[in-house]
Amino acid sequence: MLRILPLLLVLALTIYAFIDCLNTPEEDVRVLPKPVWALLILLLGTALIGPVAWLIAGKVRHGGGGGGAEDGSPRPRGGQRRQRFVAPDDNPDFLKSLGDETRRRREEPQDTEDPGKQAPRDEKRERDEDTPEG
Repeated sequence: MLRILPLLLVLALTIYAFIDCLNTPEEDVRVLPKPVWALLILLLGTALIGPVAWLIAGKVRHGGGGGGAEDGSPRPRGGQRRQRFVAPDDNPDFLKSLGDETRRRREEPQDTEDPGKQAPRDEKRERDEDTPEG
């Protein structure tokens, strides 16, 4: 097992670096074009040169420290604001819409009967209304 462990670690690092390279936006890749980095990682992966070079020099790393937004997230270049996914329970607009919907339901008049159930028809009354009085 100890003989296989270094090989598994090299393989894991190579796979991680390759996937990281493929998922990195083109504008964040440094020094070489993205396809060249992918080839270097795959061809020199067994010697650890390709993956380590990618992790050190191939990608712009956004540190947790200065230069980012107040919440520590990296600030995109060019003054653009990057859209992040916000879970529904953290989204203030979604929570507000839930509150509005709940308030609206409370204000609506509610029937005591089951809404799917229709009121029973009074056939005698309908017959009496259909016949002319006289």
